[in-house]
Amino acid sequence: MWALFVRDLRLSMRAGGGALIGVLFFLAVVAVIPFGVGPDLKLLSLIGPAILWIGALLAALLGLDRLFQHDREDGSLDIMLMQETPMFLTVLVKCLAHWAGTGLPLIIASPVLGLLMNIKGVAMLAVAATLLVGTPAITFIGAVGAAVSVALPRGGVLVSVLVLPLAVPVLIFGVSAVYGAVEDPAPFTPPFLILCAITLFFSVLGPLAASAALRASAD
Repeated sequence: MWALFVRDLRLSMRAGGGALIGVLFFLAVVAVIPFGVGPDLKLLSLIGPAILWIGALLAALLGLDRLFQHDREDGSLDIMLMQETPMFLTVLVKCLAHWAGTGLPLIIASPVLGLLMNIKGVAMLAVAATLLVGTPAITFIGAVGAAVSVALPRGGVLVSVLVLPLAVPVLIFGVSAVYGAVEDPAPFTPPFLILCAITLFFSVLGPLAASAALRASAD
């Protein structure tokens, strides 16, 4: 499993730019917002956490279609399906490697990009914490879409269409937790715990559904 994790981490970093493309896309989304809403620092500070979350969500969708595509092209997927190791565990390890290669750089970049939105102090820490907890859920959800579309040509658009509606609750509770950390009447803990629960739920359901879809595509 460790060898698989290292292999997939290298592939996610190497194929198509991996982390670099995700961070550049994240930067592009965040950088154009001040030009659209104007130089009002109070407004940018108010909408900044939501913009960072939307940018991270869209950037996380970029490489999901390649989660199983390379394995199918070089025949590794057939070997994974035939091996004694449960396919659920294999998919889980691949999801963790993909998140480490594409999602973790977005979290590291978020405090720097938060400066563009005039986000300071507690709000910036809350954004990083909620992204750390919430972005794995996007990867686990995306694994299902990637598994469903692995046998289809140009399945990247289909993955985004399948994943985006299911990822909306992650976005809602992630943004709610951030605003709860900076606004006195709004609590931080309940939406943050719900976000943790969503990630834990999809960490089980996502690999199970993805492994079932991969077996169905191989039949």
